[in-house]
Amino acid sequence: MKRLTLVLVSIAAASAALATTYVRVEKDGSKTYSDRPLPGGQPVELESVQTYSAPQSSVTSSAHSNVPSEQRSLQGIDDFVYESCTITPENDTTFTNPENVSIGVSLSPGLRPGDSVNLVVDGKAADPQSTQAVLQPADRGTHTAAVTLKDSHGRVLCSASVSFHVIRPSLNQPRRR
Repeated sequence: MKRLTLVLVSIAAASAALATTYVRVEKDGSKTYSDRPLPGGQPVELESVQTYSAPQSSVTSSAHSNVPSEQRSLQGIDDFVYESCTITPENDTTFTNPENVSIGVSLSPGLRPGDSVNLVVDGKAADPQSTQAVLQPADRGTHTAAVTLKDSHGRVLCSASVSFHVIRPSLNQPRRR
């Protein structure tokens, strides 16, 4: 047991010695480095390693910082999304002999200042920033409506599209009874 302890102590001492680096300055000014003690050499003192600590999250730091409220609100812009954006009528709705079809966009939460709305019905843009349109006359066939919401930087925040159908029975093909 005494031998085992002596061996373990000598291994520990050897590993500690291996971790130390020695340097000796020669007459011509060059330096010689070694992992063993050198005559006239000194152990090299190493400074601690440079580290980096991440800043606190913006949620906790913004509440206690002196950052203006406008800048704090801008920090949350990248995370914003609309919970829902839907178009009425619902997808695959069928209308029989309508004079017109009203199309509307509903948003949750409501439209933010600075965001833009682009409502397109059958490939034609509705009034800019409008969330409503009327298809008049409502011709026979399948129609499409699509909406895209973008922020002031052009990033798409929400988009939706629907197709609906208008049926107009003719005298040549009346409804079956």
